Amino acid sequence: MKRLGKFILSLCLVAGIGFAGFMLGTNMDTGSGSSSRSNQLISDMASLKELLDRNFLFDVDEEKLYEGSLKGMFANLGDPYTAYYPKEEFAKLIENLDGRYKGIGISMSNSKEGLIKVIQVFDGSPAQEVGLKSGDFIKSIEGKEFAGNQLEEAVALIRGKDGSKVNMKILRVSEDNPKGEEIDVEVERRDVKVDTVKSQTLNLKGIKVGYLRLTAFDDVTWEDFKDQYAKLKNEGVQGLVLDLRNNPGGALDVCLNIADTFLDEGVVVTTEDKDGNVVSEKSDAEYDDIPMVALINENSASASEILAGALKDRGRAKIVGEKSFGKGVVQKIFPLDNGAGAKITISEYKTPNGEKINKVGVKPDIVVENKNPDLDLNENDFTKDSQFLKALTELIKEIGNKN
Repeated sequence: MKRLGKFILSLCLVAGIGFAGFMLGTNMDTGSGSSSRSNQLISDMASLKELLDRNFLFDVDEEKLYEGSLKGMFANLGDPYTAYYPKEEFAKLIENLDGRYKGIGISMSNSKEGLIKVIQVFDGSPAQEVGLKSGDFIKSIEGKEFAGNQLEEAVALIRGKDGSKVNMKILRVSEDNPKGEEIDVEVERRDVKVDTVKSQTLNLKGIKVGYLRLTAFDDVTWEDFKDQYAKLKNEGVQGLVLDLRNNPGGALDVCLNIADTFLDEGVVVTTEDKDGNVVSEKSDAEYDDIPMVALINENSASASEILAGALKDRGRAKIVGEKSFGKGVVQKIFPLDNGAGAKITISEYKTPNGEKINKVGVKPDIVVENKNPDLDLNENDFTKDSQFLKALTELIKEIGNKN
């Protein structure tokens, strides 16, 4: 990829810095007709760059023009998960992926409204301390407005040095104020410990039910899952509600390990690239056959959808809730020699039955809308949680059938 990076960089400079994004974004074929068209575009762009140099009144920042052209090339692909990152932005991206950052204790997603939506505020976090809530929309950060498809750029700006502060404008919509109220908040960045696995044993008239919630698939999640699930088993639970709501995804290997816990031998998920190459990830024959029901909602994405899709297609658990987000593609990071880099979608996930996830989502077996828009999953107030109550009803049936 470093050779490719050099090629793109040299081509952009020869063709005219300001317009290389258009040429490469619209012409990626390698045939002779394509080559001829590319040569014509290069010539046209060089002429336009010369036109700017001769006539544009103000000084031109060649570096910004160049970076803008590359960002435009990636943006015009129409894939919100594929992007070009200049040197400083790429360094922040890698820092975020490695976990060497301080945050404010929220998880966010690209919402259907085209805005960045807070889907979870973690207990004891700086965000919770200043009153941020699940369902809030982030309008701007440090005075810069953000759309939903700029999620990673927003995340990089929110994160920073320990003890520093970030200013944000929040849009809060409620039943009483459907147009929303804009709120300015200042949040301190600091080390935030996030528990990605939460469990509880419920005793329902002699039937013990385990509740296990996964808030993400981070590197620590697998070990935490094993500990929490072992605790539930030791307490004698007869069935399990697996809650994947508001889970934005994470590491595939963690997802596969958890899936393997509950699935016998077979396909968990397949990935297919542009050349039709298919890779199947499988579970082994050994598994825990505890009766279970899984919960998803519109904020369940990526690895959450893989797990839910596998449980559904393999007939292992009924899925209750609302259709998931629909993020079913795989990205790869490509560093370039100049310190910049790119994140490119390289393949697509499919469920064991061959169903696409991307832009489709996983459809629940039993659709239940959330009737409480102010529901905070962190509070575990099950009496106000219509989706959980339906999942519990279905689980009791499953336990009865097994007995």
